[in-house]
Amino acid sequence: MNKGAIQRFAIWARTELIAQVSQRAYQYGITKDGYGEQNAVTVGGRALTTDEQRQRKELVEQIRSKGYTQVMEEVAYTWFNRFIALRFMEVNNYLPSHIRVFSDSTGAFKPEILNDVLHLDLPGLNTEKVAEYIEKNQTEDLYRYLLLTQCNALNDCLPQMFERMGGFTELLLPNNILKQDSILGHMVTDIPEEDWTDQVQIIGWLYQYYNSELKDDTFALLKKNVKITKERIPSATQLFTPDWIVRYMVENSLGRLWIEGHPDDELKVGWKYYLDEAEQEADVQIQLEAIRAEYRNIKPQDIKVIDPCMGSGHILVYAFDVLVQIYKKYGVSERDAAQSILENNLYGLDIDDRAAQLAYFAVMMKARQYDRRIFSRGIQPHVYAIVESNGLDRSTIDYFTNNDPKLKKDFGTLVDELRDAKEYGSILNISRIDFAALYARIDEVRDDISIFREVVLSGYLPLIHVAEVMAQKYDVVVTNPPYMNALTNSPKLAKYARENYPDSKNDLFAIFIEKGLQMINSSGFSSMVTMQSWMFLSSFEKMRKKLLGQNTVTTLMHMDNMVMGIAFGTAVSVFRKKLIKDYKATYNHITMDDIRDDIPFEFPVRRNRFSQVSPSRYAAIPGQPIAYWLSDEFADLFKGKSIKDYANACIGMRTGDNERFLRFWHEIDIHKFCASAESADDAVDKKAKWIPYLKGGAFRKWYGNHDYVVNWEFNGAEIKENTRRVYPQLGDNLGWKISNEQFYFSEGISWTSLSSGDTAFRRFPKGFIFSNSGQAVVNASSDRLDYLLTVLNSKISKEVLDIITPTMGFESGYIAKIPVVLPSENIYATVCKTSNENVCISKSDWDSFEVSWDFLVHPLVLGSFAPDINGGRKATIAQSYAKWEKVCEKRFVTLQANEEELNRTFINIYGLRDEMTPEVKDKEVTVRKADLGRDIRSLISYAVGCMFGRYSLDEPGLAYAGGEWDASKYSTVIPDKDNIIPICDDDYFDDDITGRFVKWVETVYGSETLEENLKFIADALGGKGTPREVIRSYFINDFYADHLKIYQKRPIYWLFDSGKKNGFKALVYMHRYQSDLLARMRTDYVHEQQERYRTQLTHLADAIDHASASERVKLTKQQKKIQEQALEIQKYEEKVHHLADQNIQIDLDDGVKHNYELFADVLAKIK
Repeated sequence: MNKGAIQRFAIWARTELIAQVSQRAYQYGITKDGYGEQNAVTVGGRALTTDEQRQRKELVEQIRSKGYTQVMEEVAYTWFNRFIALRFMEVNNYLPSHIRVFSDSTGAFKPEILNDVLHLDLPGLNTEKVAEYIEKNQTEDLYRYLLLTQCNALNDCLPQMFERMGGFTELLLPNNILKQDSILGHMVTDIPEEDWTDQVQIIGWLYQYYNSELKDDTFALLKKNVKITKERIPSATQLFTPDWIVRYMVENSLGRLWIEGHPDDELKVGWKYYLDEAEQEADVQIQLEAIRAEYRNIKPQDIKVIDPCMGSGHILVYAFDVLVQIYKKYGVSERDAAQSILENNLYGLDIDDRAAQLAYFAVMMKARQYDRRIFSRGIQPHVYAIVESNGLDRSTIDYFTNNDPKLKKDFGTLVDELRDAKEYGSILNISRIDFAALYARIDEVRDDISIFREVVLSGYLPLIHVAEVMAQKYDVVVTNPPYMNALTNSPKLAKYARENYPDSKNDLFAIFIEKGLQMINSSGFSSMVTMQSWMFLSSFEKMRKKLLGQNTVTTLMHMDNMVMGIAFGTAVSVFRKKLIKDYKATYNHITMDDIRDDIPFEFPVRRNRFSQVSPSRYAAIPGQPIAYWLSDEFADLFKGKSIKDYANACIGMRTGDNERFLRFWHEIDIHKFCASAESADDAVDKKAKWIPYLKGGAFRKWYGNHDYVVNWEFNGAEIKENTRRVYPQLGDNLGWKISNEQFYFSEGISWTSLSSGDTAFRRFPKGFIFSNSGQAVVNASSDRLDYLLTVLNSKISKEVLDIITPTMGFESGYIAKIPVVLPSENIYATVCKTSNENVCISKSDWDSFEVSWDFLVHPLVLGSFAPDINGGRKATIAQSYAKWEKVCEKRFVTLQANEEELNRTFINIYGLRDEMTPEVKDKEVTVRKADLGRDIRSLISYAVGCMFGRYSLDEPGLAYAGGEWDASKYSTVIPDKDNIIPICDDDYFDDDITGRFVKWVETVYGSETLEENLKFIADALGGKGTPREVIRSYFINDFYADHLKIYQKRPIYWLFDSGKKNGFKALVYMHRYQSDLLARMRTDYVHEQQERYRTQLTHLADAIDHASASERVKLTKQQKKIQEQALEIQKYEEKVHHLADQNIQIDLDDGVKHNYELFADVLAKIK
């Protein structure tokens, strides 16, 4: 199946159809801005026919009720469904006329119906009208008429898909449908005809892709916290279920129910995904035998199966196939089975009218597959769109209830319970009333002559159908329910969820798990594919305990991210609505490695956590997550002590306004920063404003991710005052936001609490404040923290976290539950020593680069002052890099070996030798190996820091980052005097950055090896030209992008940039900024550059006059470039002048984002 073609067509078709039906509406004077007179008889000077007037009025009423955009969306969707239904029927020769509507026998877009029109036997066809169209050569109009007549003819057998002619949707049938590039032309030519023979796949994928852009748009609204309407809920929750998962669900629910009462190995052989029951204990067998005795009496026609969220009907269609197999085993023919299934077995519901249309169509086509005459039998499936009772007319209700008190009470109950039903869908609890009496009254109305008759038959009968389906009990529920937060999108839905599903209220899928079990009979089966989160998260703990305490898991298939084509884990659970104590369910796990061509290449996958265990295996785990794969030994660990018994795992401070109170440490005046305060009082004594703030960060173990600082001046006075203002209800009890303040400035362990992969744990010393995204383990002795750090970074911890929090959240509550086993004193001491060594190794790595406030000197400079043993010269950059490479490799190997030894130790301590191996993959070691390109770029960055005075070759660490300037710190390399370093594409200035860098390299590494070193740098950077040209090109094109990356879009070197032509570029060090800087830049650099351009242009003009033809081309090109640069700098000078006159002051405490914006017109854009 060509899914790409299907996807491209469906996405395009939606946009095209909406545009086309909107164009048709425009022809009748209807736009998004209005519709004029509702009862118009003329539009644009053209008189409307009686039918057009009626249809237009109906369309206007719909728009007044739902809005223009929604109606255009619905009509487009309706025509899309009809087109794909007709296409499917013609390809499979299911049309009663057996004449193709869109194509000919070769599959080309040449409607066969046009060629056979004179011999067409189509109910309702007006041959005189046909003849008139032919005579007038109105082929397009003829085809529109034939298409509408065909749809009308199909109303008798498929009324839910094809309405009778005359509705307002007929008015909006698109124009020009016979053109090759029309919706019909693309449908026939873009999607291979053979794809239309796979009913389930073609309909399901078309449905999925047609709605994909609307789904994306809906999720974009949700991300902005926009409340979505009930009309958008289907688009937010629709997801096509892969065929093999549907088979698993149906075979292990409907199939199991039949097999338990009617054992049949031949049937099971045909069910690829059916899982045989585990061998059970004797007392369990006794309970099962009682159930099987009950099922032995069940007949095929007795089984009721429902999909309450049926979408396009995929599950219902496969259930149909399985039911046919069951009927055949019972001695019933396929033809009779098809009829009985429609009448007795299958039920389906959906809140989306268009999805319900497709599901209805899919079920009817499946019935047609088994019974060629099914269309003529007048049988309709119990497959419905959920309808609402809103707006029912009181007079019509009175007519229908006919002064019958019981009828009035029962129908009144339905009206109350189905009000706003599309907000809730199938989770509504509908009362069991006397439906027989309601149907009897419907029969009376059919025979009555009343003005209310049609309203009752068209509006009340669907309401009763839906209510009965929602109220009755089933033997099997199978569905893929919606995945959507039930509490944040619809206030009505949220209220209903809280009141009726308190244990599962957080998400619709969880509510449906609970509702599914309510819908089935005693001992029936409920099978659903849902998000995996209900199995593990604490928010579903009550629901889990309730499910496992009242029902029995029979099978559970756990699937990794993307197995279903979505970026989160899912699970197919099959529950029996009866608790069988100690029943061993069958669990299996599917990863992406197990998938070939969209299906598992073997099933079940026994190497992945396959197990057959009872819930008692994981009952002792805190929160009772469904950790089915655990051994008894691992499960027993949770009966012992955990992190919470040795320390506090807790959340920290939420500032309430990060933009105001947080900075990267490199933004601030370093003299206002303190990383060594022993306590809050100590910080006050040291006059510290900015304190290190732990905020998570990248995956890194042992040490690091010290990026942020927080304004905690005067013990957080400003933050506390802001918290009181925003949350006045807190009074002086600010712990809800400024949590666990008593542990601030303590040493501890931190980690990233939100991660799409694994998390990692890092030691931090005294002097830090932790947060909600960088939570902490604190309140323990140093040696205890050292030990706990190794536990947390071990494979044991990873496995535990996979069990109790398999999603992206690693909150402190989960960390507190990680089991801790203390070894003997000797082993404990060894582990703590290794922990310290790992922290030192990681700190050494972190401090090797500018991102650390403890950075001293660049590692490639560190080795340059040591004489080379062969020549007595300073080491070259290549030699320094070779030494650095060895240092990194040793660090990496040592840390990896240490981590593996710790894993080995903990595997022994925890008694898990048969379950784990100690190996640590290279990607899990979080110190850096040498990287030539990265390390040379960082060397250049360090050199620029030396040019500006941020660093000095004469003393380690930060030389200047705010405060008073001390010239005595610099002798080897003197920083730029005016804090302006131009970046030029030629040698325009003596202090151009390329010239300065070359001089810096010469100073650091010696003049003897200058050219060798420049070549080494250029080779590492890559590019064409001489080494100096490559370096110059790097400064012009790439340096600033690298700087923004290193400093996380908060640059300390600001690039003044005239634009794309590189007319003027210059770097300025933010911490050395003075209010007259722009004035000096304008006069000393911008004006100087303008003068150089003028001089160059004069020389070029003269050279061009005397040049040969070939030279003239080259010179003219150069002239054009400089002219463009001169024009660009001229405009730039005006902007600089405007800002220079303002004499702008900056405060480093305001941060880069605020200060950079002050000069936005003359600075490079931050991307």
